[in-house]
Amino acid sequence: MPRSVELVIDMSPSSNVAERTIGVVIVTYNSAKHIDQLATSLRSALADLPHHVVVVDNASTDDTVTRVRDAGVCVIEMDHNAGYSAGINAGLSSLGDVSAVLVLNPDITVDQHAVAEMLAALHDPSVGVVVPQNRLYNGELSFVQRRDPSLLRALASTVLGANRASRWPKLSEVVQDAEAYAQVRDVDWGVGAVMMISRACLDAVGPWDESFFLYSEEIDYCQRVRRSGRRVRYVPSAVIFHEGGGGAHNPRLRTMMTINKVRLYARHHNRVAAWAFFAASWLYEASRGIAGSAAARAAAVALIRPSRRPPEIKCCASFLPS
Repeated sequence: MPRSVELVIDMSPSSNVAERTIGVVIVTYNSAKHIDQLATSLRSALADLPHHVVVVDNASTDDTVTRVRDAGVCVIEMDHNAGYSAGINAGLSSLGDVSAVLVLNPDITVDQHAVAEMLAALHDPSVGVVVPQNRLYNGELSFVQRRDPSLLRALASTVLGANRASRWPKLSEVVQDAEAYAQVRDVDWGVGAVMMISRACLDAVGPWDESFFLYSEEIDYCQRVRRSGRRVRYVPSAVIFHEGGGGAHNPRLRTMMTINKVRLYARHHNRVAAWAFFAASWLYEASRGIAGSAAARAAAVALIRPSRRPPEIKCCASFLPS
């Protein structure tokens, strides 16, 4: 739960609550090296738009909170690292009356026109979530469009390899067709580092699922958005730059990524399909571990050995063998 909440210092020209149309929630954890750059880019992107910015800090041990306060932004300090979804929920509960919410990772630089472009896409009432074009800091396009996890896709990645499987949409979760990133289109889900969500969607879908400490929370949320009858829309004219990376090569993060996807799949399929997805996931990680990936090897071991799972997911991995 939050330890303390400071008074909001609104960065917009007016502090009238009725005029705050855009809420911004930034979830941080030891993010001192990124927060100044994000704050600078946000000031430019939000300059002409009424807004309310809040940072939720997951018990950072560096000077993230100090830097955020120096930037004149509201800070909610969590008393422990509660995870990405919990941080988003804490931020949402503090925003009050806003017409849309922009959710951000801290390692983001926002293009000057990105927020306005995402907001414009929400003028279509059928759209609940907007995902922008993501680029790495060096300008390289990042493949953030995703298809729902499936048993066929899990098996194809194991047998063919993820890059080869990406040639066929039914066999790949990641959309790697460059043409798909040049046009407005609806997707199953998008990487959760940057999302804009309409007020109507927030009210209909409810809070983010905090049982996903990290990873798969955005899949779960976007699936619920689509079940509510709304669309997840990719908008290439909204551009952000994201450092990203690291998860696939970090043993702890890859383990959480793998186990949470197995848990999510199991929620919506019978036990036979769920165990088949579990087996396909284990084969994928084990084969990559044999090929030399220490992170994949850690994920494969954690799937079958509960003692090797990160503590954040041990208590809630009910489907997995214990």
